[in-house]
Amino acid sequence: MEIQVITGNSNRALAEEIAKNLGIKLCAAKVNRFSDGETQVKIEDNVRGTDCFVIQPTCSPVNESVMELLVICDALRRSSARRITAVLPYYGYGRQDRKAEPRVPISSKLVANLIVASGVNRLLAMDLHAGQIQGFFDIPVDHLYAMPVFLEYLKGKNLRDLTIVSPDAGGVERARAFAKRLNADLVIVDKRRPKANEAEIMNVIGDVNGKTAVILDDIVDTAGTLCKVANAIKKNGASRVLAACSHGVLSGEACRKIEESALEELIVTDSIPLDLSKSPKVKVLTIAPLLASAIKNIHNDESISALFV
Repeated sequence: MEIQVITGNSNRALAEEIAKNLGIKLCAAKVNRFSDGETQVKIEDNVRGTDCFVIQPTCSPVNESVMELLVICDALRRSSARRITAVLPYYGYGRQDRKAEPRVPISSKLVANLIVASGVNRLLAMDLHAGQIQGFFDIPVDHLYAMPVFLEYLKGKNLRDLTIVSPDAGGVERARAFAKRLNADLVIVDKRRPKANEAEIMNVIGDVNGKTAVILDDIVDTAGTLCKVANAIKKNGASRVLAACSHGVLSGEACRKIEESALEELIVTDSIPLDLSKSPKVKVLTIAPLLASAIKNIHNDESISALFV
């Protein structure tokens, strides 16, 4: 069964790199808009009986990216593709994964339902905001982590007296696993979030005095929380403060906040396309080889977890 890699408009550069790593060309497809804004898709290559992988992070503009994904997958289903795998390096709506207060939706589950209804047979995602999102899909889900990419980069920097910082209690498990692989200490920041995209730093639990601190998180959006954590870590005596976040949403005034903060460097992946001219502090690492390896393993019915041993 032949592999086909298809992409919408959300991150074509990443899709092209993945196809290059697989040694194939992107499937020819037109993803445009009608004059009233409706999504228009035409698959121009024959996909009958093929193993199709749709590369489409649901990043900004989020709703358009989601709709492109759904319409592409429906087009592939109606074109007799043998199997359709949605590859979501970044899963938009992932933060709306529970009812945090009365009378709010669980939008993450709603989007999962839509993806399954479009004809997707399986999902390949990276660093979901919460592990339980995998259970929102009634199809097989393969969950990748950017950890190997970050580890390789940080080991190459030869950082001394390294401490990994979890910016909240929810990220402790991720930070602990990362610290173990770097033989580093672990520090936890106690924060309160009075409302969305705002945080108050209460306490820094652990010793960062004289240490090189690396803040580890899955998403950096407005960067308000991240910068407050970085400033608090620096205030507590850290000699250097870096951050590694899988998904660089960087909306609004995020880049300005990063430039004015105690952060020395923010390391992100190319799961979301970024304009690097906005902040020289931002370093982007590619996940194309990792995703290409995962796609190859799925196609060959081989283990995904073997990529993280």
